[in-house]
This record gives sequence, structure tokens and C-alpha cells, in this order.
Amino acid sequence: MSSPHIESDLPMIHWDEVGESKSARWRSEAGVLPPKRVQIVDDTLTADAAYRLACEGTALLWRGDFQNARQLLQAMARRLERKSQPPHKSGKPAAAPAEAFHLHRMAQAQRARTLGMLLIPFAADHLISLRRAPDVQQACNEAYGAADESSVAYVASLRELLGLIGAHEWRKNGVEIPALGGRIHPHYGVFSPIRGEYVALLVNTALPKMLFSNSRAFDVGTGTGVLAAVLVKRGIARVVATDQDPRALACARENITRLGVGGQVEVIEADLFPPGRAPLIVCNPPWVPARPSSPLEYAVYDPDSRMLRGFLAGLAAHLEPDGEGWLILSDFAEHLGLRTREELLGLIDAAGLQVLGRSDVRPTHPRAADASDPLHAARAAELTSLWRLGAKG
Repeated sequence: MSSPHIESDLPMIHWDEVGESKSARWRSEAGVLPPKRVQIVDDTLTADAAYRLACEGTALLWRGDFQNARQLLQAMARRLERKSQPPHKSGKPAAAPAEAFHLHRMAQAQRARTLGMLLIPFAADHLISLRRAPDVQQACNEAYGAADESSVAYVASLRELLGLIGAHEWRKNGVEIPALGGRIHPHYGVFSPIRGEYVALLVNTALPKMLFSNSRAFDVGTGTGVLAAVLVKRGIARVVATDQDPRALACARENITRLGVGGQVEVIEADLFPPGRAPLIVCNPPWVPARPSSPLEYAVYDPDSRMLRGFLAGLAAHLEPDGEGWLILSDFAEHLGLRTREELLGLIDAAGLQVLGRSDVRPTHPRAADASDPLHAARAAELTSLWRLGAKG
């Protein structure tokens, strides 16, 4: 994930308009480079023409009505969906899980590239000077940072803007967490705890006996801070929560304060472990060992299982004697053919750890039951597990 960019770090986007050469800063939290070809368009542009230009790599800088731009983006998305529909009788065997995942990621990337070609101009203060444009200043402040005297006008994709607006609504409304009797408010770019099964695993697993004499735990890679808060609600007196992403650190601190557990949870910047040892160390790393296509995907995709490997390799050195490490991990990657159970067990063994127990739960999110999802077979078979790990005696 990334933190808000400094204005001077932003690249430039260039275009011709009414016979003049113009330019502005280019914003893309997904790390997309500024398009090389830009065409000025308005309400007279048809969806077919927009789709064709976008597929050819021409960006469309919008000068018409904002709500018409939203409708145009939806029309372009429908054309993409029709194009991606598989034939009813292809005669081809179903793709292997790893190949299906690869094709799915390629399709996602193509969709993002094409729909990202519809661009919106912003003033330096995040205002949009288009007819019927909404007030998006707060959403942009949360993602890009508040405007100041050094801010300049910029251009961003409408698709990214809609993502910012959606993230702002999540942050404003929050996600209800029954175990907390309250809500977690995820920030832009921080993974939202909408999948409650991993929280339930943490709630329902018996705490290590060591905690009765040393009530201290680490939450490695805290994200929104949800697991750290749950540990406090379970009676642990002191929790140290770590993350290395500035957005996650700010998000966790805000949630911890909002929930009234700031006196028991310390949120610190660290790559994996804080200093010292604890009787209980919890980690919920990204589940899919694949390369993220944007900085915002690092909460889901972990290249070569870097965080998983790092957590396992360092766990024994940070556990108190007879302490436990709780690894919360989906086996989704196993069903995709991206990691085997033997590889996971091998990493545990090589780190000087042993499995003390394991609890499993099936996901309840809607995509697990969506037969039209290209990865449905893997999602339907998925289990999320809490692995109780201890150092070998």
C-alpha cells in the first residue's frame, strides 16, 4: 500500500485543447503511469466510441456533465462484460486452478486499464468543476491528503474517484464487529474486516495459560486494529500492534482510540515483530502468494508469501517459553494451486515450530456461493484456519 503522494512527486499528464498544449499533475494510487494519448471529450461521445478509444489506449479527459460520465463508465463496463462472457459451448476443458487464477488476474488488469481511461479534472483543492459534480473534497482529503498552498490542479481516473468515494463511505459508516460491540472504520487503502470468520476464530480459541501470569500479546500486521481490539476485549491487559504502512498505522490508532482501548493497545511502526517477547503473538497475513497489480493490493497479495515466511521464521525468537503464535490463514491459495499444504507445513517445521492445534471455519461472504465467479471452485472449497503454533521443545 502507499501513503498520500507529495505534490512534487506526481508525474505530469499532457494534452492539446483548443489548439493549446496543456498539462497537469497525474494522480493514481494504483501506481498507473499517465497515459500518453489524451483526447478531450464531452456528452456527445457515444459509449461505443469511448470503449473503442479506451481499448486502443487513448485516455478520455471529460469536459461534460459529471453524472453523464458515470453513466458512460457503466456503459463501457457492460461492453467489457459482454466481451468477457465465455461461449456457452466452447468444447474446451475447464482451466486448471492456477491457470484460471492467472486468466482472472489478466482479465481484472485489462478491465482496470480500459475503465481507467475515463479521466476527471480536479482543482488544487480537490473540487471538480463539472456540471452536477459531487463534493468529493473529504474523500480526496482522506486518500490524497488535505490540500494546502503548495497543491496544484491534477487529473485522475473517474474509476479511482468512485473507489475513493466508496472508501469514504466505509470509513464514515464503519463495519459492525459483534465481538467488539462496536464498529471498525477502515481507511482508504487499508483492508476492511468485512470477512468476520477470522475474527470469530480469534474469539473462540482458548487463550494460552501463560497469559494468566503475563497478560501481553503482539498483533503483527494490525491493519485496522480489529484483532488488537478483540484481544483486549478478551481480557488481555497489554497489546502491541505493528504495521509498516502509514495508512494502516493511522487507521489502527484511530480505531483503537474510538473503541476506548487506547490505554491497553500500543500501535507502533515495525516490519513484522515489535521488540521483546510475548506469550501470544497473532498474525493474519495476506492469503494469496501472488504479485499485486497495484500498491493497494498488498493487503491481499503477498509476493512469494513474504509476510507469512517472515512471521514463521521470527516467531520462535519472539515467543515466551510455552507461548503460542496464532496464524490466521485461508487455504484459498492451496485450492488455486499457488501453495501446497506440504509447503506450509514445511515452513512451520523449518522455523523450529510445531502445530499445537487448528480450528477451521468456512467463509460466509457472498462470493463463496457465486457460481458465476471464475474462481468459484476454489472459493467454495476454501477454509479459514487458526493455526496454534509453539516452539519445538
